[in-house]
Amino acid sequence: MNNSQNKVSFFQKALNWTEKIGNALPHPATLFALFAVAALLFSAVGHFLDWEVIHPGTKEIVKPINLLSHDGIHRILLEMVENFTGFAPLGIVLVAMLGIGIAEQSGLIDAIIRLLVLNSPKHLLTFVIVFSGVLSNIASDVGYVLLIPLAGVIFLAVGRHPIAGMAAAFAGVSGGFSANLAIGTVDPLLAGLSQEAARILDPSYEVNPTANYYFMVASTFIIALAGTFVTEKIVEPRLGKYQGETDAEQQKMDHLSKEEKRGLLMASITFIVILIITLIGVLPEEGFFRGTDGGILSSPLIKGVVAMLLITAGATGLAYGFSTGKFKNDSDVMDGMALSMKTLATYLVLVFFAAQFVAYFKWSNLGIILAVKGAGLLMSMDIGLIPLMILFILLSAAINMLMGSASAKWAILAPIFIPMFMIMGYSPELSQVVYRIGDSVTNVISPMMSFFALIIAFVQKYDPKAGIGTIIAAMVPYSIAFLLIWIVLLIAWLLLGIPLGPDAGIYYELPG
Repeated sequence: MNNSQNKVSFFQKALNWTEKIGNALPHPATLFALFAVAALLFSAVGHFLDWEVIHPGTKEIVKPINLLSHDGIHRILLEMVENFTGFAPLGIVLVAMLGIGIAEQSGLIDAIIRLLVLNSPKHLLTFVIVFSGVLSNIASDVGYVLLIPLAGVIFLAVGRHPIAGMAAAFAGVSGGFSANLAIGTVDPLLAGLSQEAARILDPSYEVNPTANYYFMVASTFIIALAGTFVTEKIVEPRLGKYQGETDAEQQKMDHLSKEEKRGLLMASITFIVILIITLIGVLPEEGFFRGTDGGILSSPLIKGVVAMLLITAGATGLAYGFSTGKFKNDSDVMDGMALSMKTLATYLVLVFFAAQFVAYFKWSNLGIILAVKGAGLLMSMDIGLIPLMILFILLSAAINMLMGSASAKWAILAPIFIPMFMIMGYSPELSQVVYRIGDSVTNVISPMMSFFALIIAFVQKYDPKAGIGTIIAAMVPYSIAFLLIWIVLLIAWLLLGIPLGPDAGIYYELPG
């Protein structure tokens, strides 16, 4: 017993140490500002030390460009605004959030999640909750604020431990962040960052938001099954029987109202109409949604997936909102869209500094130099594709323990690792999917995850003594299980050579 207590005590100390280190880090926007300054300084240092490499594509000698020179300072001042407004992920995220804002503020997303969870057979309840958590990622943060507390209520209503229900939902929402059946806001965001990084080496390279779609779809079901197993075989037995009050909670289990059902019907009809129009535009060889070459992969549905997300989410949200009375007029709709923009205020500040850092990194040639040197080191190690990708997963997972934002971390890692892996013959899409695996698996145990404090508050409703250790102890089994099963899936994917998404292979060949 004492050994067990010592182990718990040591574990708590390790968690407290991690939390202190993470809290000591500056704000992500400040970090990017510091990185931008560092890029300027290293550009000067590299210039004076006469660093150089041979570009693997053009075979030209590449040297650092001193951005603290006369010309460099002029360029910094003249292109600062353009760096911000031209930053690839910015417009993509803003447009996507307009559509998501309509759907979210209308109540449509809330109703869909409740419909999925409340009408499921009891023996499938855990699976449906984890599965719904994964799907909720299409709407950014709605899973955290809606599904997790709702899962606790649902588990309690059927006589199960509410914390187990919340753990299952949290595992799906946060641990399954890189899986889904649909493209969400994070996909175009990460794709934009990947594209910016790929263009350090190949200026014409494009990374679509659907870059990891096939892998995401397969991951959705595997993660949902793994989350179900961990909940029912490990987490729930450990928690035991819940001893708290249940009557008050059971009374909260209201099903969809008549208005909400009518709204879902109208939203479904709207979605079907959009789907029919889409199929009419794609299926015929001369369809209006076909690309200029007559193909589907080059169609605006693939390249313009963000616009389709806006149209679909917006149209179904409008149908639901006006049917239920949540939207009375156009002002309500615009207020909903504006509210979604307000949630991006911090993101906009972060993007400004991230855009400057990425630009300076690219202008200085530091990205190419680091990529060539790093690729040379890794190739000399000759460890092979699979060990290399596993190491990158573990690196991403470790960094996630100290820095919560997926986009912030990728904005730092992508300009280094994507060109490096491209030189080694691996595609930016592969680099991105491997990063997303590592970033997801430690979300549920990272105190730096932005919603971690909220999860603690939810759990304290049922266990007032719960703290960070309570959450970590409940979620570590999910983290380990997701890590192992995702690595196995990735290895199988690589061995079979399956594309990661539409027109997104595993390998890359330098032009020329």
